[in-house]
Amino acid sequence: MKKSLMALSSVLMLGGTVSAQKVEFEHYTLNNGMHVILHQDNSAPVVITSVMYHVGAKDENPERTGFAHFFEHLLFEGTQNIGRGEWFKIVTGNGGTNNANTSDDRTYYYEIFPSNNLELGLWMESERLLHPVINQIGVDTQNEVVKEEKRLRVDNQPYGNLIGEVKKNMFVNHPYRWATIGSMEHLDAATLEEFQAFNKKYYVPNNATLVVAGQFDPAQAKAWIDKYFGVIPRGEAVTRQKIEEAPITQTIKARFEDPNIQIPMVVASYRTPSMKTKDARVLDMISTLLSDGKSSRLYKKLVDDKKMALQVGAFSFSQEDYGMYILYGLPMGGTTPETLMSEIDEEIVKLQTDLISEKEFQKLQNIYENQYVNSNASVEGIAGNLATFHMLYGDVNLINTEIDIYRSITREEIREAAKKFLNPNQRLLLDYAPKSDKAQN
Repeated sequence: MKKSLMALSSVLMLGGTVSAQKVEFEHYTLNNGMHVILHQDNSAPVVITSVMYHVGAKDENPERTGFAHFFEHLLFEGTQNIGRGEWFKIVTGNGGTNNANTSDDRTYYYEIFPSNNLELGLWMESERLLHPVINQIGVDTQNEVVKEEKRLRVDNQPYGNLIGEVKKNMFVNHPYRWATIGSMEHLDAATLEEFQAFNKKYYVPNNATLVVAGQFDPAQAKAWIDKYFGVIPRGEAVTRQKIEEAPITQTIKARFEDPNIQIPMVVASYRTPSMKTKDARVLDMISTLLSDGKSSRLYKKLVDDKKMALQVGAFSFSQEDYGMYILYGLPMGGTTPETLMSEIDEEIVKLQTDLISEKEFQKLQNIYENQYVNSNASVEGIAGNLATFHMLYGDVNLINTEIDIYRSITREEIREAAKKFLNPNQRLLLDYAPKSDKAQN
């Protein structure tokens, strides 16, 4: 279904106009503070139950980093009514799939079931919230799982430490300064009581958004939601301290040596505003202009034409409190990292000086119209978007209106954003290098 809808969106793009159906939803709040969003879609006999918790790596104790990601794993261990190791068996045995993911800002769990299993999905998520079993055997088991994940995705992955090193150097006070996966030493040192306290503080209904999306009867869904979630007691209000960073006014220089690489990477990163701002969306467009596809400015110039880079790119790493705008490149042949960075900077200066062409501007608009259609092309995508827009943006209807923000962006605003945020004195220059022989000895 997802592939067919994506194919349809491509056909519509070729026609010159994208017309995406408005996402209909109903939302309300239970007495215990849990926010509920319902989206009915009868196009396929599937239903998604998902819960997003407003807890991520930024909510951790600096001496106990990695807790939020750890809980992504730990809360699959079992509950008072779901035996240890039985969670996945129940899901797959009923024709479903499930997963979870964590960011610096939130943790998200979901199940996809045949539509006749909505009650099962709701019961399981309510069990995770009301009756989790957090004991030493579960903590020890998941500690080893997380360590293996870190070895696989970070420690032994070429360029796997990139984001962590950028964050460490970009933030001084804000908890975005540590990696989402956290410190294994911190997890080893944590007591069972600390894990239980973290669960009690953040995994409460008034810190959660429940989404039901797909084929279901709304009246029956509401009755089951009230039955399984309405009885859960409200937790203490979650309060967060607003932590601000001083502006970057001179270039930060740092170096990291990665034993898993042979080609150095040049990295420039700029601190940018919250993803909730219009400026963050403008920076998204600048990223697309610079490095989305083989016709993008950086790729065409440095990979195709000058053959100075094996790979080059730009992306906006947007988050709830701050963002990072990251430029990177892998020099090729005799090109030095310094020369490659100079070439990249030339393209930034062009953006700061000249308006992009009308042709490029139209291409950007087409890309974002297409992305908008694709992001809501599956019930799974819609469920995640509904939860995200409510929890992190404070406006669930952005699922329908965010595209209007992108449509309103002008060529002048693109130039002004480049001038405002992408200056040499506002950035980190990270020398991401192969491990030297001297360091190995």
